[in-house]
Amino acid sequence: SSIVQSTYHLYQPEQHNWDLLAVSAYCATWDADQPFSWRSKYGWTAFCGPVGPQGPPSCGKCLMVTNTRTGDQQIARIVDQCTNGGFNLDVSVFQRLDSDGNGNAQGHLIVHYEFVDCAD
Repeated sequence: SSIVQSTYHLYQPEQHNWDLLAVSAYCATWDADQPFSWRSKYGWTAFCGPVGPQGPPSCGKCLMVTNTRTGDQQIARIVDQCTNGGFNLDVSVFQRLDSDGNGNAQGHLIVHYEFVDCAD
């Protein structure tokens, strides 16, 4: 587990039928053909944290993400990669973690993360 900064990205999977190809997600190459139930089970994130797999081995894995300020938690599924050293959470996941609005005001959240079983 590690503590990193998270920004947000407008994947908006609900508006794209949870289609990884439609949002040009890096992991679409490997996971675009997963069933809708798999693709829509958790909110999406890009992952580039310092602890954990990178690239194709990270695709489809799940993370428990905790806002260090509020304690709010969400599970997110890795569908993309990034370069900010942490996360690029889908805006809906970011908003659920940002219960006090501080993340929106700052433009980022400070989060703790750990890999968890997706229970697929």
